[in-house]
Amino acid sequence: MKLNKADLKEFLDEKVNKYNNTNFIESDPISIPHLYSKKEDIEISGFLAATIAWGNRTMILRNARRMMSLMDDSPYEFILYHNEHDLERIKCVIHRTFNSADFIYFIKALKHIYTVHDGLEDIFKKYQTKDSLQSAIHQFRSMFFELPHDHRTTKHISDPLKGSAAKKLNMYLRWMIRKDDRGVDFGLWESISPSILSCPLDVHSGNIARKLGLITRKQNDSKAVSELDTNLRGMDMNDPVKYDFALFGLGVFEDF
Repeated sequence: MKLNKADLKEFLDEKVNKYNNTNFIESDPISIPHLYSKKEDIEISGFLAATIAWGNRTMILRNARRMMSLMDDSPYEFILYHNEHDLERIKCVIHRTFNSADFIYFIKALKHIYTVHDGLEDIFKKYQTKDSLQSAIHQFRSMFFELPHDHRTTKHISDPLKGSAAKKLNMYLRWMIRKDDRGVDFGLWESISPSILSCPLDVHSGNIARKLGLITRKQNDSKAVSELDTNLRGMDMNDPVKYDFALFGLGVFEDF
């Protein structure tokens, strides 16, 4: 499907309007942080839900809710004040290859992030550049794994500076930073501009983006993310990742 720039923008704006609404929250991983009202609870539950956001959506939601239950449905309080006895009951497989040992490390690492590095937002605010959060993702990953850890756990946080599209973290950052009046994204992190967000890129959104001529690169990697960023920012320099709703909706709901 080849459209000129004006027609493509009109087409995608229409799809954003269709899918950027609260009707789609219930079936999406963003429903997990929407269970909470406290900033830190939203941040932590959103990060954990995004971490396991691959595969069957029903399974993602079920397993993310189980993670919240294992933290007594008070993620921030649990992260700060858990003890070893609390962690001993986390013996189940959490989600596919994200196992109990991974989850326990994530709990300890998040405590480290909040008590040593002043929280999730502060890291991304500190390491953002004028036009990107990709180097901030790299720095966050380094800080997250400052504690002793099993090397296999590192696969659950991608590094865009090593070529990854970092889809899950870019999705999470959209949730935390984008702000509009539609009630889906939270806009909690006002210290970071939505203009420097990158669109979450996976197989589905990548295929749609190629059909629309938004990317030409065949691999779904950091270079493809950069190419997509350039084209989406050309359509809306202030809020480019709103088009994630369009790419996602076209791929998942319309089989475009």
